[in-house]
Amino acid sequence: MILVLAYLGGVLTILSPCILPVLPFVFARAGQPFVKSVLPLLAGMTVAFASVATLAAVGGGWAVQANQFGRYAAIVLLGLFGLTLLSHRLADLVARPFVALGARLTQAAGPSGADAPPPLGSSFLLGAATGLLWAPCAGPILGLVLTGAALEGATTRSSLLLLAYAAGSATSLAIVLLVGGRVLGLLKRSLGASEWVRRGLGVAVLAAVAAIAAGADTGFLTRLSIGRTASLEQALIDRIHTPAAAANPTLPDGAMMSANDAMMMRADARAMTGGAMMAAAGDHRGGELPIEGHLPSLDGAVLWLNSAPLAPAALRGKVVLIDFWTYSCINCLRALPYVKAWADKYDSAGLVVIGVHAPEFAFEKNLDNVRRATRDLGVGYPVAVDNNYAIWRAFRNQYWPAHYFIDAKGRIRHHHFGEGEYAQSEAIIQQLLAEAGHETTGGDFVAPQADGVGLAADDMNAQSQETYVGYARAENFASPGGQVHDHAADYAAPPGLALNQWALAGRWRVASEMATLESAGGRLVYRFHARDVHLVLGPGPGGKPVRVRVRLDGAAPGESHGTDTTPDGAGTVTSQRLYQLIRQSGPIRDRTVEIEFLDSAVQSFAFTFG
Repeated sequence: MILVLAYLGGVLTILSPCILPVLPFVFARAGQPFVKSVLPLLAGMTVAFASVATLAAVGGGWAVQANQFGRYAAIVLLGLFGLTLLSHRLADLVARPFVALGARLTQAAGPSGADAPPPLGSSFLLGAATGLLWAPCAGPILGLVLTGAALEGATTRSSLLLLAYAAGSATSLAIVLLVGGRVLGLLKRSLGASEWVRRGLGVAVLAAVAAIAAGADTGFLTRLSIGRTASLEQALIDRIHTPAAAANPTLPDGAMMSANDAMMMRADARAMTGGAMMAAAGDHRGGELPIEGHLPSLDGAVLWLNSAPLAPAALRGKVVLIDFWTYSCINCLRALPYVKAWADKYDSAGLVVIGVHAPEFAFEKNLDNVRRATRDLGVGYPVAVDNNYAIWRAFRNQYWPAHYFIDAKGRIRHHHFGEGEYAQSEAIIQQLLAEAGHETTGGDFVAPQADGVGLAADDMNAQSQETYVGYARAENFASPGGQVHDHAADYAAPPGLALNQWALAGRWRVASEMATLESAGGRLVYRFHARDVHLVLGPGPGGKPVRVRVRLDGAAPGESHGTDTTPDGAGTVTSQRLYQLIRQSGPIRDRTVEIEFLDSAVQSFAFTFG
């Protein structure tokens, strides 16, 4: 079903303005034989897009940078192609060396006439170049497919999903081309205007190249497109996604996340605590706990910290708590004091706590970063570094933080997603230990004295949600002109922001996951309503520290400074992690935080609040 969903999502791209830059290259083949010319072009476009998307999803920033060079090469190639449509003489000149080499990439213009059919290889390569330029809008379906590829790695399944999406787009383009080809043929026969049609296509191709070079395909057209197809895509997802949720035996009904969040999300504290979670998982304290499954394999971790690799067979007779976390996740950091306290309190009674570190951002895959964070956070129990999401997939997990409670027989007996309900979770631990014959102090629950980022959120006053800076999941961005994808651009902050709007100021390069400051003096501005403001930040290449100055409603924060800033608002970004910038000391109301970076190259990932 997910293959069908990916294909239908690709078909829907024809309704989106993001497809406009590709149309001139496709229409330039109108009137040529479909099998020998058009079909190879669409196939080349499909294969190129799926290949680059797979690399980008699993390879990180280097693949994105490599694709930028591919885009530049494609812009030059297709610009030259457009010029050859305008001039027979230029077509002859350009085609001559390619004829000698047997490539003939510019044969679309046809040195012997516009109607001459080009070789299969030429059409395929021209389609591949078009595929490098194609930047389809990242609606819910493509977001689901791309993040699924990132989770699973370079597997046959992820490549097939991307091919299905691209094939859907090629199908809709083929239909348009068949209709458009007939229209162009009729025009040629009735008006004898083949040369003018040919030149018109050349102008359209050059205009499309100019639009792509200017970033219109990843900027204005993307923003215009999202509203066109998102509702249709979401309707398809809802129809297909619901049965999948019901079929998952380890999750409560309704726990499958929205596909808009691309298969993974952080569990929001307000959504995952209190009555809503009790209704979903049930309050089993003192009663019989159901069997939800068995402890799956813990193989696949790239590294184990504080322990040799552990296996289910070796854990029989022990009660096990599996904690899925990642070190920049504020929800994980607020739950961590309780997990550490349980590990200390019940270690001698037979409890084994295993942290499974599953990264959200690329920098959280860096093993040195994970080692440092584990040490700095005082995590002494075993940690499996799950960079390839092998354990994540084995549990069919979808949340940070997520706790799975396993009895002495290796059976999953309970789970909890998100923060809160710590007393209930500890009661589950006590019950499973009692079932295994271990003595515990029932009803005596831990009460860790957390501070800093570990302090529980002020849910009653928190009206601001997690906000991503990278364009893949950015919302409520208010700088005029919107975000420019993967290119350096100048941004300005509007004079006033509505609640939960945010803006960039200065020269930034916005990528899918983060924004990087190109020159010193850039700012991030956010209108929020919460006690705490956190921002996931990192220094630039080489790790050179970046000085920060924070303002709250235009003034130094004073007593409302965070653990990573001083009362005058000063701070320094020294490593890739979550930084607490503001902790308000007075009444909570709508306020504006402004973060100025006095040095360049800082990387900004996501705001969180508490």
